This record gives sequence, structure tokens and C-alpha cells, in this order.
Amino acid sequence: MITLVPYHQDERLPDASFPLPGHELIPITRDLPDGGVWRRIATLFELVSAEVADQAAGGTRPTVVSGDCLTSEAVLAGLQRAGVDASVVWFDAHGDVHTLASSTSGYIGGMPLRQILGADPEVLAEPLGLRPLPEDRAVLVDARDLDPAEAEFLASSRVRRCPVDDVDLPDGPLLLHIDVDVIDSGDLPGLKFPVPGGPPRDSVLASVRRIMATGRVAALDIACPWHLPEGDDTAIRSRLLHDLVTA
Repeated sequence: MITLVPYHQDERLPDASFPLPGHELIPITRDLPDGGVWRRIATLFELVSAEVADQAAGGTRPTVVSGDCLTSEAVLAGLQRAGVDASVVWFDAHGDVHTLASSTSGYIGGMPLRQILGADPEVLAEPLGLRPLPEDRAVLVDARDLDPAEAEFLASSRVRRCPVDDVDLPDGPLLLHIDVDVIDSGDLPGLKFPVPGGPPRDSVLASVRRIMATGRVAALDIACPWHLPEGDDTAIRSRLLHDLVTA
């Protein structure tokens, strides 16, 4: 059973963006209110958080697939609501540790991990009831493409950084977040923010399977920031998503 959030930020994406044949899906959609992007996202994420909380409280490990990394905040808020005090393991080619003030591009998809750690709580954390995570309970895996402000923050923070092949896990239950762009862009076509020089697909899958095998993953959150598929892209993505959700 997969909770599907077919959005990139507040943009509803075509169903073809998420090739998951053979899997039972719980799609989360709603009419979003007028207003700014944060209000619209918070309205959507309240449903996501409630669904994750219901599953976790009922003994099911939530698996969430969406179009960007912001959804992770709703997943963590849902776990907390269910009484699960989870740490975060964050697979990503990027750092996602910008704040509203530090981002030069204004791209809000580059902010969720920093918001999980307590930055800019008024935009999502407070509406969702998300408690900030101590820095030493966050592990950032790969993150080979950092902006200067992100590198500066990480250099002085307690966030642990690891390569894909040697992930130093925190204690206790885990929210395992995987942005598929952690995979080398040569192995995964059509990414919105491709970064070369990353780990191959098989290395990422092997690492994910090792973490899942600990039995401590309380929720799996997969972000798919990619364009609509072309040519053989659908088959490549379908195989990847199947391998991740069944790891």
C-alpha cells in the first residue's frame, strides 16, 4: 500500500509521472485554497500527515511517494502525531538546508531538511504541528551539490554526512527519505535537477536495502522530481520505484 501525493509543491502532476503498476495506491489530492504557496501546501499536507499518522498508529509502515522533498515534513509530522519519535536519514544529491533568507533562487524545494531542523517554522512546521528535530538526529547521504550557504551551515552543524556506501545510522526509529536524484544522472534520465558524479542506481538500492533490513524504518518517503517520461523513461522509473518500495 503506497500513499501517493501527486504534486510538485502545489502543482498537481499527471498520474503518468508515477508509474507504479501492480501496487495498491492511496492518492492524496484536494482542492487547494487561494493564497500563497505555503498556505496551499500546508492544506494539502494536513491530509498527508493524517494518513501517515493513521497508518503508523495502526501498525503499518507508511510508504509515501510524491513529486518533491517537501512532503517529508508531512510524513515526519504524521509519525510524531502517532507517537513515533523518528530520526531522519536523507538521501539526496542536494543539501535541502536552505532557509527563506539564505536561498538565492527562492526554490522552496531546497528547504525541507532545514525546516525539519527548526528553520522558518511558521510556513509548514507550525501548521502541521511538526516538532523540530535535533541536528544530531539527521543524517545527510551524498549531497554532492551544495550552495555556499548550505555548505557553511553544514560545516558548523551537528548534521552527519555520509556516502551512500557507508551510512552512519542514528539510534531508534527512522524516517528514510530518498530523493531519486541522489542516483547519478547518467543512470536516471529526465530529472528536473540532475547532478552528475553520483552513486549508481544499484549502489543506492543496496544501501536502502541495508537500512530497511535493520527493521527500524518507521516510514519510507520517496521524492520523484522528474519531468514527464519520454521513450524508455517509464520502464526505467517503474522498475526503480518498484525496487525502492519493495526494498
